[in-house]
Amino acid sequence: MDRNFVAIVSGLPRSGTSMMMRMIDAGGIPALIDNTRKPDEDNPRGYYEFEAVKRTKQDPSWLAQAGGKVVKMVHLLLLDLPKDRGYRVIFMRRRLEEVVKSQNVMLERKGKSSQGLRDDQVMNMFRQQIQQVDQYLKSSPCFKVLYVNYNELLGDPRPWLSTLDEFLGGEMQTDKMLEMVDPSLYRQRAS
Repeated sequence: MDRNFVAIVSGLPRSGTSMMMRMIDAGGIPALIDNTRKPDEDNPRGYYEFEAVKRTKQDPSWLAQAGGKVVKMVHLLLLDLPKDRGYRVIFMRRRLEEVVKSQNVMLERKGKSSQGLRDDQVMNMFRQQIQQVDQYLKSSPCFKVLYVNYNELLGDPRPWLSTLDEFLGGEMQTDKMLEMVDPSLYRQRAS
């Protein structure tokens, strides 16, 4: 199938973006990754990242190899994409309490801190960032966006598979996508 757009998985850190990358890659759209960041205890199946996306504002040349592929970008980097092509963004949403809890566990494991911010401050900052990105995506015709709820996806992935298939142009191998959903990795849950 000819997909004349760049598929992007985005969202806050720790919102299920790596799992969604695995799903789409298994479903038939190859992932643009470089394996620079290795799997670890926080992401045992890998991060599915491509380092060049972090420098998109300065050098978007990596996009030349991204057509027909899926790439992962943290939410704020979407603002740096040039508007000269079409993007289909799968934006992962997860309960903010769980995002912050998961991020705190990861930072603690790496011996880092949350810069002295309380959890409620981090959640407020994330809310503002998401609102900014949402407004930008809605005002830019080069973006088509599908919001995927991580919590719902883990609870019952099947309804999401046909939605994802349609959004990504059809002919996805949804049975293989389903195999990539791993509820055992859902470790930081809101109480």
